Amino acid sequence: MAHEDRYGLPFSTNSHEAASAYRDGVDLMLAGWTGTAETLERAIAADPDFALPLIARARVHAFYQQGDLARQKAAAARELVAKRGTERERSHVETLALAIEGRLPEAIAATLKHVEAWPRDAVVLSLPLGAFGLFAFSGMADHDRARHELCERVARHYGEDWWFLTMSGWAMTENGDVARGRGITERGFALRRQNAHAAHAVLHAMFEDGSIEAADRLVDEWIPTYDRAGILHGHIRWHQALGALEHGDAARALAIYADVLQPSATQAPPLNVVTDGASLLWRLSAYGHAVPQELWLDADSAAQKLFPKSSLPFADVHMALFAAATQNRDALAARLAVIEQRVAEGKLPAGPVVPAICRALAAFADEDYAACVRTLAPVLADVVRIGGSHAQRELIEDTFIVALMRGGELARARSMLDARLHRRPSLRDTRWQAAMA
Repeated sequence: MAHEDRYGLPFSTNSHEAASAYRDGVDLMLAGWTGTAETLERAIAADPDFALPLIARARVHAFYQQGDLARQKAAAARELVAKRGTERERSHVETLALAIEGRLPEAIAATLKHVEAWPRDAVVLSLPLGAFGLFAFSGMADHDRARHELCERVARHYGEDWWFLTMSGWAMTENGDVARGRGITERGFALRRQNAHAAHAVLHAMFEDGSIEAADRLVDEWIPTYDRAGILHGHIRWHQALGALEHGDAARALAIYADVLQPSATQAPPLNVVTDGASLLWRLSAYGHAVPQELWLDADSAAQKLFPKSSLPFADVHMALFAAATQNRDALAARLAVIEQRVAEGKLPAGPVVPAICRALAAFADEDYAACVRTLAPVLADVVRIGGSHAQRELIEDTFIVALMRGGELARARSMLDARLHRRPSLRDTRWQAAMA
């Protein structure tokens, strides 16, 4: 009897142990749960010629920026699947390998072609769907809509599947249908509580609809079930820190930073280490709270080791936060020179918005609020091109609003706050409005 994955797709192994471990490993990966790497390693050991667990393991290496290991395993998986693999498995391996190698346009094209032929291949479908997925980091301005439309096209193939409900609900939320998206995500979460991506997606919906107290309770109740080594553990607590800032509780936000986000405490993947830490410290400072300079210097030192060169625009923008906050003008100038060169050569799909954000952040840190506003205003609509989620990108809008307030442009600041408050309630925005009354 042929072995199949949880979605009914056959795979090329005669080992019951390898098939079972691979199925379990994929579920753990799709749930963002601990034990993923170890479970996939068991599948590899049980059948060293089975390519699918090898490419899945390569993807986990890529999550943690272990590029050499990821590429080595991707190359080995290509060789194996060419010798013993179906057409679907060869396409699966090739698509994941392209993503692992950072060949985004090719990976997106391969993903869409693969999903058209095998819509229930959840591992491949997962590639473009996250805040750090292929669509988000493609530079496209409509990646929120693209994720939602892709999910809508394949929804009939999944039904009440816990993983698909999680990701399609999140895509719906990010695309602006928050109430419906939250409901769908909560259905997926109810089906599998050991699902960090579902907890995370629900928190995003709660952020968008202003349910700050409910989000705080959710984290307090659920996080004890999730190991600190979990890929999203620190980021989920980051969401809780944002909630604390809604209440103006800087002490609690800093306590969360010290507990799970600072470099000496975190077990998160490198991109989360840099982006969660930098964005929380920046928000604290921009909102008027004191941030000890040693926190910035310590985090910057770690970040420089993780992202010493210009890479993803999302990472570059957060590295600019560090450079601005620590007044490291040389580091910012060096990174900007590379970014500008990539823009000039047409090699940065996100485009001119990236250097503009970096310069605006430096101006804000220099208290040149007029320059910050002048630099950001023309590109605010393009901030989406850097990737990430609404909650993450709102840092740029917050910086712009605070620059307006500190620069005396109160009418423009009120207009932006009014627009946000019509979209969702916010204690912080209400406080800012009151301060301008």
